[in-house]
Amino acid sequence: MKVENVVIPLQASNYDNINTLLKIINNKNINLIVVNKGNKLNIEKNLYFDILWPDKQNMITQNSINNNSMVFKLNYKNFSCLFTGDIEEIGEKKLVQEYKTSLKSTILKVPHHGSKTSSTQEFIKAVEPKISLIGVGLKNKFGHPNQEVIERLEDSGSKVLRTDENGEIIICVSDDGNIKINVFKK
Repeated sequence: MKVENVVIPLQASNYDNINTLLKIINNKNINLIVVNKGNKLNIEKNLYFDILWPDKQNMITQNSINNNSMVFKLNYKNFSCLFTGDIEEIGEKKLVQEYKTSLKSTILKVPHHGSKTSSTQEFIKAVEPKISLIGVGLKNKFGHPNQEVIERLEDSGSKVLRTDENGEIIICVSDDGNIKINVFKK
């Protein structure tokens, strides 16, 4: 696959994986885009990403790699999807304080694979997702996703889809905003 651009957030700490990635980007002459809270990436007319986190002026020191994950909102006409990386409760609180109701999204990529350290009631209430996606391996050693997280999402009225149960999940959004979900079990 030919990669033209790699988008990464600022990181609060230096670690081996990011250094390896940067070497590959440099060796393959790929364009690197480093983003911060407040950046907007325009893809095409009516399709763009709002970068919500991290904030280089306010980096989280507690579990910094997870809590300074890139959080961004994909916007396409009346459709939106909130991608949350591995943020935990402390990151969610910062987002809710900063963005309040503008976090509302059609789809939520559930933080930290549905871990018990994420997806607080306050955060779910701010996002109000119609659909929640949990990317998680079958019988993973961490026990993700947490049952209480699933219940919070379902109690909020969100339809929950999980890669460990549903397989690959493809979402298609038409020009008029209709959503079609395809799942492909292995």
